[in-house]
Amino acid sequence: MASLEQKREAFRKYLESAGAIDCLSKALIRLYQEEQKPENACKFLRQCLCEDCPTDEQVAQAMDDLVEARGRVRQLEREVRGLKANVRPSASECNLALDAGFEELQAADSLLKKHLTRELLDELKEQKTTVYRSTLLDCIQSGLNVLDSRIGLYAADPEAYKLFAGLFDPIIAELHGGFGGDSTQPELTWGTVEELENPDPEGQYVRSTRVRCARSLEGYPFHPRMQEEQYEQICDRVRTALEQELPEDLRGQFHPLETLEENLRQELLNCHCLFRGGDRFQEAAQVYRFYPTGRALFLNEARTFHVWINEEDHLRIISMQPGSDVGQVYRRFIDGVEAIAKQLPLLRDERLGYVSYCPSNLGTGIRASVHIRLPKLAADRARLDELVNEHGLEVRSTDGEGACDTSVNCEDDALDISNKRRLGLTEFETVKLLVDGVKALIEVEKELAAAEEVVTAATEEEPAAAEDEAPQETTEEASEEAPAAEEPAE
Repeated sequence: MASLEQKREAFRKYLESAGAIDCLSKALIRLYQEEQKPENACKFLRQCLCEDCPTDEQVAQAMDDLVEARGRVRQLEREVRGLKANVRPSASECNLALDAGFEELQAADSLLKKHLTRELLDELKEQKTTVYRSTLLDCIQSGLNVLDSRIGLYAADPEAYKLFAGLFDPIIAELHGGFGGDSTQPELTWGTVEELENPDPEGQYVRSTRVRCARSLEGYPFHPRMQEEQYEQICDRVRTALEQELPEDLRGQFHPLETLEENLRQELLNCHCLFRGGDRFQEAAQVYRFYPTGRALFLNEARTFHVWINEEDHLRIISMQPGSDVGQVYRRFIDGVEAIAKQLPLLRDERLGYVSYCPSNLGTGIRASVHIRLPKLAADRARLDELVNEHGLEVRSTDGEGACDTSVNCEDDALDISNKRRLGLTEFETVKLLVDGVKALIEVEKELAAAEEVVTAATEEEPAAAEDEAPQETTEEASEEAPAAEEPAE
């Protein structure tokens, strides 16, 4: 094994043969000959060793140029995305798409299919909204592309509700209990929170309670006509509002989806705190335009107050917690909505109330819901459907807000039950509708369970009664045969 001296000698010979010692010597000599010694000796030596190498100033300038070039590339990529996203069909192409889609729509069972006639299509297909130039195709493309849609209609911008009222109004009336063209949404009315009863005070049925609303900001369209910078503007404005005015118990962290870590994303999905994405109905409605730009989640420390930014609507404001204390959830919800409304101009129409992307969320925009176990009712789907319809409720799966299937499989007896109407009621009436309906469902569940216990008890008593009767019959038979046995003795 070579000694340290041998290694040093070998390295010296290597430097000498490679010319490194000569090169370093010349650089040191030049430094020695300098009358005014430089402040940075290493920098002087580096320039001597590499006269063609750039100076520190040149390197710094090159780095600045690189940053600027990368920014320009990002800007060009952004412009390309915008150009691609904003490719619009010509008038003739739009009409062809509407005509072809109308023919395919006849195989559907949606509200769009029910209310879009050929005459109405011909009347509306040339119309465009004033500001954003939205067309009928922008509004119904989801229903034309996904034939198993329940509604099949979205407003491409707020004006679409008026311009295409011939199609929107009958669908709105069917969604919201006959809300007609001459109906008007009541003024904002929170009501008295203390009047809301706990529908399951013993905690036997309700797993969790949730109240959310959809809200839109003034001055923006909806997804089909949104631009990338508009998503970012909304996100920035909401972030500023949430950082300034929230009550202490609602303050938390803002999470842009673009930078959300995967493990946290999955955790938030599992606890129903985050929207899932990837929904085919929303995709057909262009909800994922420029995704995930401008999408974000705000979450308080206790995870009982959330705000979704640029999911289906500009805002989804959510209050939720385990258990069935609707009043507490509703109070937190009111505090959050009022704090946000002080900072942001929320879009409200005199007739339709708060305006949303989907007509199902007009009016109050409120969906009050519970995750609840009703095993007896879940086993009798016809009875369950009858009861929820009777109380103005609807059933969804417990997979989250994006799951809108009203014919969910109830085998695991875990149901998401909520109010069906959002329009034509006050905010308080909307939540009260859920409370009263859930109380009624729990009473029926208790009655079914009690009836089953009676049947079970009766079934268990029958074998015992049969066992008690069997020895009695044997004794009677023996007594009847006894005289015959005694006759020979006499």
